[in-house]
Amino acid sequence: MEQILNWVTENQQIIYVVVLMIFVGIEVIGRVPSVLHTPLMSGANAIHGVVIIGAIIVMGKADPDNYLALTLGFFAVVLGMVNVVGGFVVTDRMLEMFKKKK
Repeated sequence: MEQILNWVTENQQIIYVVVLMIFVGIEVIGRVPSVLHTPLMSGANAIHGVVIIGAIIVMGKADPDNYLALTLGFFAVVLGMVNVVGGFVVTDRMLEMFKKKK
């Protein structure tokens, strides 16, 4: 228990920033009109390409014997790709709605 309290005391500022980010994020998302949720979310998913780059870097720097880092990096690449492709699919579907029909 004492170790946990020491960790909280050492990282108190980071904990405050994370809690503040949670409340600000909820407020910002709550004030977005429902019409804009799809384009904003598809754009945010496309930005997750940075996660893929970071995961590839982690996998490249990891020791060949460090299976935890390699496994987490692999799952980060897979989930990041699913997120990016999903964002582009949603954007494409949304743009199809605004095209004129023949």
